[in-house]
Amino acid sequence: MTTIRVLVVDDSVVVRRLVTDVLSEDPMIEVVGTASNGKLGVAKVDQLKPDLVTLDIEMPEMNGLEALREIRKKHPRLPIVMFSTLTQSGAAATLDALAYGASDYVTKPSNVGSITQGMQAIREELIPKVRALCARTVGRPGPLGAPSAGVTGRPSIASQVAARAAAPTPERPASRFSASPAPNATSPLLSSLTASASAPVTAAPRAVPRSGRIDLVMIGSSTGGPNALATIWAQLPREFPVPIIITQHMPPMFTTLFSERLTKLGTVPVTEAADGMTLKPGHAFLAPGDHHLVLDAHAPGGRIRITKDAPVNSCRPAVDPMFQSAVKVFGGNVLAVILTGMGADGLDGCRTARDAGGHIVTQDEQTSVVWGMPGHVTQAGLADSVLPLDRIANEIVQRVGQSRLIASASRRAG
Repeated sequence: MTTIRVLVVDDSVVVRRLVTDVLSEDPMIEVVGTASNGKLGVAKVDQLKPDLVTLDIEMPEMNGLEALREIRKKHPRLPIVMFSTLTQSGAAATLDALAYGASDYVTKPSNVGSITQGMQAIREELIPKVRALCARTVGRPGPLGAPSAGVTGRPSIASQVAARAAAPTPERPASRFSASPAPNATSPLLSSLTASASAPVTAAPRAVPRSGRIDLVMIGSSTGGPNALATIWAQLPREFPVPIIITQHMPPMFTTLFSERLTKLGTVPVTEAADGMTLKPGHAFLAPGDHHLVLDAHAPGGRIRITKDAPVNSCRPAVDPMFQSAVKVFGGNVLAVILTGMGADGLDGCRTARDAGGHIVTQDEQTSVVWGMPGHVTQAGLADSVLPLDRIANEIVQRVGQSRLIASASRRAG
């Protein structure tokens, strides 16, 4: 049986021991080495050729961010999982790490004095991620867990922020959704939108016809999601005509910083959602860490409720309750987008949306860090389009714009 070879890099003797012991319990995982700082870790990557590296952020001599950047120079596709603390500085450093090419992160046990609790926390959080990140190539020739070139070739958050900061600030291009007279059924604008809409890679037959125009975009993501969302955000136009709600599996503090970073990347502002907020066009709302974002079915137009209801699919925030609550408010006038991530969160919500007549778009396997969430939706036959990451923003724009033009033309014709 082929095992997943892991290198553990952490300056804490206790954490190295915990991680090694927990990973060694899994018959599919072998810890092939450890290192006490980033400099030694970088050297051991070349020596041991592991299939995955766990990397602490705060270390002497060379910290985790510095080590990550050095490793990425020679090993752009090697899965790397960062160990992060649940602090504001830890969250900021972790988001930097994701921007520099880390595959994912786990939160460091806050009380390593409790060996049992520490081991359980690592067992529940780390092992599934190691397995998922290395699932593609287990049993195949070559190093385990090598993502496709499409995954590592996308612009990072850091590079996009830096490019925007360094660039001059001319007026942004006019929005594709600028106000204009409603077209009739033979409008050249309507025809061009219809022709340019991306053809779906997979389109399952529909038991329920699509509803009218799209009035809400809702996005779910997990492992690999921060960079996927950053890629999409840099491409969305100004004056986006509908609200966007997002659930990205993240702990508290991380979502506050992540919403700020997404806002810097594009023209659609992102707010960490709070209870009682009202949806508004051209604005996105991100579920806060450890809370579900749902919409109040008794508030037309979409009022946000933030709850600490039980985790769904072992997640809080979770995608399914957000999607399902949105359908109660907007019916089938929704576009659901499922990006890279572990597990099946979002599957039931997409089924609810599709049954109501909504649109479903998923990220393809080739560009997903982990094709769990989008894979389950796609394989269930729910997706209208299965697209590489670099085409999803355009698909969102086209579907929203096209649906609204068609709805407007139909009303005028009627």
